[in-house]
Amino acid sequence: MPKGKHFERIIDRLSPHDRDNVQAYVLRQIREKGFFQTVFNNIQEGVIVVDKELKIRYANKSAISMLGIPDNIEEQRINRFLKEVNWKGILDKDANEWYKVSRQEIEVLYPVRRNLMFYIVPHEDDKETAIIILHDVTESRLNTRKELESEKTQMVSLLAAGVAHEIGNPLNSLTIHLQLLERNLKKSRKKDKDSLELLSVASKEVKRLDTIIAQFLQALRPTAPVMSSLDLKMLIIETLNFMQYEIENKKIKVECSWADECPLVNGDAGQLKQAFYNIIRNAIQAMPEGGTMNISCSFDENKVELDFADTGKGIASDEISRVFKPYYTTRKDGSGLGLMIVERIIREHGAELSVESEHGKGTVFKIVFPLVARKIRLLPPAQGRQ
Repeated sequence: MPKGKHFERIIDRLSPHDRDNVQAYVLRQIREKGFFQTVFNNIQEGVIVVDKELKIRYANKSAISMLGIPDNIEEQRINRFLKEVNWKGILDKDANEWYKVSRQEIEVLYPVRRNLMFYIVPHEDDKETAIIILHDVTESRLNTRKELESEKTQMVSLLAAGVAHEIGNPLNSLTIHLQLLERNLKKSRKKDKDSLELLSVASKEVKRLDTIIAQFLQALRPTAPVMSSLDLKMLIIETLNFMQYEIENKKIKVECSWADECPLVNGDAGQLKQAFYNIIRNAIQAMPEGGTMNISCSFDENKVELDFADTGKGIASDEISRVFKPYYTTRKDGSGLGLMIVERIIREHGAELSVESEHGKGTVFKIVFPLVARKIRLLPPAQGRQ
């Protein structure tokens, strides 16, 4: 029997006085429910009520929008939408401990990439249910990153402007005179191999100083990426071909492993090649006696991951948090700007850069790109249909 009919029969059996009271009570409850539902649907925070089996009992408009919850809410489980949360750990805890173990920041990729502050609070009256509150902190995190970037830029600009002005012109003059000297030595009847070798060393040092200046200026005047669909494999091959001489000279073995039909990513080809160049060069310098670099690519329905793993000396645990800071370097001849530029390029592409390292065993740089477009999954046709 439908719930409405059953309720009407109960009302009919009551006395007129009781019937009026019950109807008034029900109407009051409906009005209160409508009021609270209006309030919840107009706040910015996402509010979700779940039970012990993680079934969604209620979700307001903000929560539905944040997580892309479909219309059939009552058939959904929250762990489908918040996969980064350790639900088993939460459920194993006593309800009074839920709040302590579940306040965390998480990232969701669908329907829009967001950073959410996640809270879970047990229901005071019903111990079998809990209330999840989601606060979108994406804009706040973006503003914080912009402020940090502004501080970095100011630091870099002071030194870069002075270095470019004071050293740039003398370096150009040195380069010209070294080229003239090399030309004269090669034309000389008596070949002086030692002098040519010393001249080659001097020319390389001048080029290295010129590269440092270029990095200073690039950090000072970053340009917005011009985005297009790109094949990461081709970008890596082009970068490796450009660095072929340096790789072979340092006795580095490069191994590449790629997933079949790796999807395209959205990016600026020039900037990404520059980022890859800095990462690979950093790895080469970490293996002065030679070694192996493995470049691998994998993907799923949401992202493409690119890994650069080397067998170098690694990074100490107390230093790894500082590798992306300006002017921080573990090498005597390093500028401390290469990885800072890499981090900025990757971030401006909407991707994520992370590093894992063990001192004495090597380092892995991971770049995670969001996909240009997610594949639409089609249901198979029903049996018997033409």
